[in-house]
Amino acid sequence: MSSDSLCLCGSNIDKEQCCAQLHSGARSAATAEALMRSRFTAYAQHNESYLLETWDSGKRPDGIDFSKEGDVEWTRLEIVGKKKGGEKDSKGIVEFKAYYTLEGEEYAMHEISRFVKKAGRWLYLDGMVKSVGKVGQQSNQGRNAPCPCGSGKKFKRCCGK
Repeated sequence: MSSDSLCLCGSNIDKEQCCAQLHSGARSAATAEALMRSRFTAYAQHNESYLLETWDSGKRPDGIDFSKEGDVEWTRLEIVGKKKGGEKDSKGIVEFKAYYTLEGEEYAMHEISRFVKKAGRWLYLDGMVKSVGKVGQQSNQGRNAPCPCGSGKKFKRCCGK
């Protein structure tokens, strides 16, 4: 299997057998981690409809403005840890690092996201950014860090709204 056919979420599974099935509605995410992986891939692909439909209605924004991203290219996802979020759970937490490139430099956004299962379906609730910064350098911390989209605004005033 070529690396081009592998899913961007880092599962090491062919993309057509992984996140593409979730994006198309052929199946739902069985775990909070699976939903996190599919949302990362959807974000990288600017799949606004999937992101909004997998967001808890009490926290869901009206829309997602991908124009803020500029030349950001999301490249990989690393799951740092998880708490609950299994098939039999109703809540879960996934800690991850989302890597991206901007102007030839690699950056990482470290976040802890919360998920809830309603009517048998996992939904994204919210997340807290722990840090954003260039890979290999000390990163800026939390919501006061520069937004990874490159807007020049603080994360909390931009994509973190």
